[in-house]
Amino acid sequence: MKKTILLTIIGLGTAACVPAADQATLGGAATGALLGAAVSDSDDRVEGAIIGAAVGGVAGNLIGRANTPNDCVYEDAYGRRYVARC
Repeated sequence: MKKTILLTIIGLGTAACVPAADQATLGGAATGALLGAAVSDSDDRVEGAIIGAAVGGVAGNLIGRANTPNDCVYEDAYGRRYVARC
């Protein structure tokens, strides 16, 4: 349990260093991993965490995109990304 709490704190701290659109994906993946590990049997905690992270990441991405409608991510000739209205 201590490892789970520590990994959650590290994961959420890392999520603060990424663009806002990706924060929902990381938050969903972290939450899904925790819930997946919590509801799994003791033999299948890793599998539960992996499945939970995948499902949570997809859900977080969809929710994050729904909160920023009409915003698109563009990339210039130098590979820099920026967000602007579609």
